[in-house]
This record gives sequence, structure tokens and C-alpha cells, in this order.
Amino acid sequence: MTDSVIDYTLYIQTDPARVWQALTDPAYTRRYWGLSFETDWAVGSRMDWVERGARTSDPEQVVLECVPDRRLSYTWHTFTPQWAASAGIAEELRAELAGEPRTRVTYEIEPVGDTLARLTVRHEGFTPGGALFGMCSRAWPMLASSIKTLLETGAPLPAPDAS
Repeated sequence: MTDSVIDYTLYIQTDPARVWQALTDPAYTRRYWGLSFETDWAVGSRMDWVERGARTSDPEQVVLECVPDRRLSYTWHTFTPQWAASAGIAEELRAELAGEPRTRVTYEIEPVGDTLARLTVRHEGFTPGGALFGMCSRAWPMLASSIKTLLETGAPLPAPDAS
């Protein structure tokens, strides 16, 4: 990790097809992330993020790469007032996030032997030291761990405040 790129790699006891499903199927993403993506996953297609009852849509929020079971990349979401209200984000922070450049997330999925998959998450394009980088560098380890836990045990990690 640098001050403008997050790289996170983990090994999951499953096959690449199940990792792919966990990244793209709303029935999975809602369980470990609390959101769903509405898209057809074709390169260039728009992605709507549906989270906590708020829909985030933007023409620049698109699928960049899509190779099933192998590689997925998309632009990060737009910081709308509706999203901020549903997420409990103050307007001052939302405006700061909206002023930063749009970032990109890429997932690489690779088989490791017969029983493991390596998932590498790369989130890049941050303003060095910016607010979004700080938020995402704290969130990705928990999110990736929850994907792993869901695929290996059938249940995601509990929400941090659910202890």
C-alpha cells in the first residue's frame, strides 16, 4: 500500500467461480457489504450502487473490465447527498469526498492448486492522504475478510458495531 493505492491479497478456500459470484451477485454482496450492484457487467455499462435504500447513479460509474472468474474492474461510486444521508456522512465530508478524483477498483482472481483461490484487490487513483484513501484503507481489510469468511463458513463477519 502507498498513500494513493491500496493492494490487498487474500487466499480463500474455494474456487474462482465462487469468488466471482461473491463479487457480482447481489445475493452475496448484500450479505457481506450491505449493498448491491445493478449492472449487466459488460465493459462500459453503468453501475448503480444500491445501499441502505439509496441508489447512487452516475454516467462515469462504469464497468471497466470484466473477465468472468478472473478479473473485474470498475470506477468507484459517486458521493451524492442521498448516499451521504443514508450512510450518516456529514455534508462537509461528502463534499470533500466528491472533490477528490474518481478511483478505480480491480479484482484479480487466480486458482491456487485445487482448493484455493487468491483474490487481489487493488483500489487506486486516490488523492495522496485524502479522505477517501483513509476511509477505504480501513474498510478494505474488513470487507475482504468478510468475503473470505462468507465463502468459507456460509456467514459474513458481524458488523463492527454488532458486538
